[in-house]
Amino acid sequence: MNRFTRLFAACVFVAAFGPASPVLAATAGKDYKPVSPAQPTESPGKVEVLEFFQYGCGHCYDFEPTVKAWKAKKPKDVEWRYVPTVWDESRVPQAKLYYAMEALGLVDDYHDKLYAAVHEKQLKIWDKDVLAKWAAQQPGLDAKKLVDAYDSFGVANKVQRAARLTKDYRISGTPSVIVNGKYLTGPSYTVTEQGGVDYAKFTAILDELVAGERKGAK
Repeated sequence: MNRFTRLFAACVFVAAFGPASPVLAATAGKDYKPVSPAQPTESPGKVEVLEFFQYGCGHCYDFEPTVKAWKAKKPKDVEWRYVPTVWDESRVPQAKLYYAMEALGLVDDYHDKLYAAVHEKQLKIWDKDVLAKWAAQQPGLDAKKLVDAYDSFGVANKVQRAARLTKDYRISGTPSVIVNGKYLTGPSYTVTEQGGVDYAKFTAILDELVAGERKGAK
């Protein structure tokens, strides 16, 4: 096939099918880091995706719209779970707040509102007194039940579990995302030269890691 024939064939292909979509090849060390050793997951039969976060983390607050958009389109065999990051005792109150909300089935209704309380109203919502006052002002939210859950044995156990996961996955910053116990990534892996975050690139990396795990599970 001469040069003209090859060029003509290429033009016909593009005209018929359009330009080929770019294929992202996620690179270890650049786009993600392998978890060593890989950790067991808690979602049998599914690909588990964990976000280690903190309500007081501005980067987590900025990341949440991307999280919501990704969760809305994720495959049914992919399980997303939030894990409050517990490095030390100072982080325990934020973890207790999240698990208290989870115990009462209120995460979907109040997760965004808690972020807003911290980052828009500058409330230290993990302080139990501040939390109780804030909760009392929320329609449909029982402040006493929330505070009781905050101090419950079940919540304390979940906080201990979150501390173990934080240590086992060697989480050094938030938000961090773990894919199926094997890969660590996050928005910090796609910081641009201007200092912003390329959330579209992050989503593509996450999609690729999840797709690989889904394929391996079949």
